Amino acid sequence: MAADSGSGGGARDGIGIPGTVTVTGTGSADAAPDLMVVSIGVECRAESVEAAYSRAGASSEAAASAFRRHGVEDADIRTAALNVRADMTWREGEGQRVTGYVAASTLTIRLRAPGSASAAISEAVGAGGNDVRLNGLELTFSDDAAVRARAREAAWLDAASTARQYAQLASARLGRVLSVVDNVPVQGPVPLARMQRAASVEQVAVEPGDSTVAAAITVVWELQDLP
Repeated sequence: MAADSGSGGGARDGIGIPGTVTVTGTGSADAAPDLMVVSIGVECRAESVEAAYSRAGASSEAAASAFRRHGVEDADIRTAALNVRADMTWREGEGQRVTGYVAASTLTIRLRAPGSASAAISEAVGAGGNDVRLNGLELTFSDDAAVRARAREAAWLDAASTARQYAQLASARLGRVLSVVDNVPVQGPVPLARMQRAASVEQVAVEPGDSTVAAAITVVWELQDLP
């Protein structure tokens, strides 16, 4: 189920533009996300660069293969980062010494069925073993145009309602729209998917829920005398 909402906009005098009212309206639209972006990290330590690199590659491929078994296409699996560094320690009287090497990589996977992502994520983390970490999840839309259109409509209705009130208080009526500015709304923290680890099985339950898209506009109306 989707819902639209508008919140109270602010208003200010149209400074330098006599006979106008300027109002900022905000609105939002809720919808179920259809895309989940998962970040999987791999970090391996070994005595040589070659061994660390090889082990990281094997763990990364094991995790990627698990996603492929759940129908994820190669185009939706991307290596976002890959690096190898020396693992240094300090010893009294010896200074810094190289004790091994650490290879790390990050996989970014796009899951187009968020509701069934739990099994794929759990299998991928398990396939990579102790070298694999689940860095995080992001819920979004593959195409948010329709949701944004509803959010903008809610913002417009909010601005128009506030402008009519100010016009009434000024013993006037709204005339032509002189300008419309599409603002970037200030977004609060974006909630991620709710995650829960069951006690009896090593599987993460993911509940996508709804995501909110916000919009804000600033509109300048002409004020006209009442007839």
